[in-house]
Amino acid sequence: MAGTLNWGIIGTGNIAHAFAGGLAHCKTGKLVAVGSRTQESAEKFGKEFNIPQAGRHGSYEALLADANVQAVYICTPHPLHPRWAIRAAAAGKHVLCEKPMGLNHAQAMAVIDAAREHGVFLMEAFMYRCHPQTAKLIELIQNKTIGDVRVIQATFSFHWPRPYDVNHRLTANELGGGGILDVGCYPVSMSRLIAGVALGQNAPAEPVAFKAVGKVHPQTQTDEYTVAVAEFPGGIVAQLSTGVQCNQENVVRIFGTEGSILMPSPWIPSKEGGQTEIIVNPGGKDERRIAIETPDWLYGLEADTVAKFVDQRQASFPAMSWNDTLGNMKVLDEWRQQIGQEYAAETPAVSAPVRGEMPRYAARMDKMIYGTIAGIDKAVSRIAVGGDIGCMIPREAMAIWDDAFERGINMIDTAHIYGGGKSDSMVGHWVRTRGIRKDIVVLAKGAHTPNCTPAGFVKQFHESLESLRMDYVDLYMLHRDNLDVPVGEFIDVLNEYVRAGRIRAFGGSNWSIPRIEAANTYAAKHGKQGFAAVSNNLSLAHMVDPVWAGCVHCSDQTSRAWHAKSQVAVVSWSSQARGFFTDRSGVDKKDDAELVRCWYSEDNFQRKARAMELAKKKGCEPINIAAAFVLSQPFPTFALIGPRQISETRSSLSSLAVTLTAEEVRWVAGDR
Repeated sequence: MAGTLNWGIIGTGNIAHAFAGGLAHCKTGKLVAVGSRTQESAEKFGKEFNIPQAGRHGSYEALLADANVQAVYICTPHPLHPRWAIRAAAAGKHVLCEKPMGLNHAQAMAVIDAAREHGVFLMEAFMYRCHPQTAKLIELIQNKTIGDVRVIQATFSFHWPRPYDVNHRLTANELGGGGILDVGCYPVSMSRLIAGVALGQNAPAEPVAFKAVGKVHPQTQTDEYTVAVAEFPGGIVAQLSTGVQCNQENVVRIFGTEGSILMPSPWIPSKEGGQTEIIVNPGGKDERRIAIETPDWLYGLEADTVAKFVDQRQASFPAMSWNDTLGNMKVLDEWRQQIGQEYAAETPAVSAPVRGEMPRYAARMDKMIYGTIAGIDKAVSRIAVGGDIGCMIPREAMAIWDDAFERGINMIDTAHIYGGGKSDSMVGHWVRTRGIRKDIVVLAKGAHTPNCTPAGFVKQFHESLESLRMDYVDLYMLHRDNLDVPVGEFIDVLNEYVRAGRIRAFGGSNWSIPRIEAANTYAAKHGKQGFAAVSNNLSLAHMVDPVWAGCVHCSDQTSRAWHAKSQVAVVSWSSQARGFFTDRSGVDKKDDAELVRCWYSEDNFQRKARAMELAKKKGCEPINIAAAFVLSQPFPTFALIGPRQISETRSSLSSLAVTLTAEEVRWVAGDR
């Protein structure tokens, strides 16, 4: 960016002072505003750093509304980082957010997606990554100065406060206290950096194994001190140590096959410019002290890094990229889990939307396309999100569902069999705590083999309602069929629950067309409600072998013609053939055994080739063509997605912008 970047700071604590001091000595930044929770604090900070009167704001909201501010440095207590980073992004401000980006990986996902959505720069503030000492370390490792890296030892630990204060930010649970998030994030980020460089990557490496022990305070439930061991690919092992109640030697040591490296000041090198050093012991030779001299202040270098990469929205290696932050947060989550440390704010009972509020999805309906299902009095999003992710870490699932709902997705799929009821329970908890029951379409399933009987349905339906803590479900699917049970018996019992107001519409998951026809014929003859929808696999690639026992697809031309005539809706699972239309599949790619077993066939590879050709014409990806194929059918279709990250939801929704004509649908499918 040419010229200077006008900065505002949210927060007036010690780190805010350090950044403001560094900003005064950087090449590209100018401090023009500060936001505090009180006007008094803003005035005091503003006077100290010569901020114009108009830039001294007594609230964070006022700072974000300041048109003179281009970039915001967020240095509030940890739990407030996500909310204000997201709001800053929504206000069009570039963001430098103090570490950690959030309390956990789920929150970091939401922050990063906000930056992506609003087109602003975002970086997590690990200032040491912007210092020339880190660049020199990378050079030494790349040049094999100590041979191949074997062991990394990284420590950041101190003892404070004294005496122990349960209300201090370093120890209070509600303030995100404890050593792992406050300073343990440094050894994790450094070890990942070193391992990645040692493996020849221009990106950090992720551990393949992780073990930790530590001391958690019985009253605050925050970690006091802890040690972990991480194993990286290539046999690289790291010993990581941190704490806020134990003084340790805060250095980094790296041991290789031909010597070792010592970094005496890895975390805060030459804070106000000057010299730092790296000590190389080349094994049997004289020790070598490498001086790194810079006139630049540490926090000024960080601000200059933001300005350098602001146009590309995230920093380049070795500064913190978005993927780097997400990788770091995953390891920190694992570390805390291993020692039994959890914040009250991230437990399912308390967990709130990362943004601090739950937007009404109606405000985002222009981002979604909707359809109808007979018997349901709500518009139903053509994309539905899976409830099975509720069997993941709850905070991850809730963050993904919050995001999906914000994007206009209002159908969520769950089943009695998922996690032994855990999915039902988490879906119900999410809907209840967000206050969105009247807006959401709950698709529940039950009576799976071997309980696929009317009696099995009754038992499991009541168990699902209890787990969901709901009076009714919008759409209920019998999870499998049982050919030994006359279809009329299923229709009769399902209609009892429709009359009782417990089910709005129903259907079957993995039911054959002859059985669906028989069920609806029986219903029409007896004046009863029939199947409004089925949840079978519908995809551009035809399922060669069932993904799970009893699975049924309706991807073939004959089945699609039947649905076009009957207008029975399809809620398709694996609508994108589990990644077949990405670069994960290929005639020479056999690593994914399920993909090979279920989807590899000559016909499907021909369909993929046509999808690639059509994608090139439409300027999209083949996976978008596969999704558009499902959504462009001449009958009601809805595609289930099972994102494990917020970015996967965004990627799936990009398919909504792609439409196929009837002729294109026939051509890409190879219909004759």
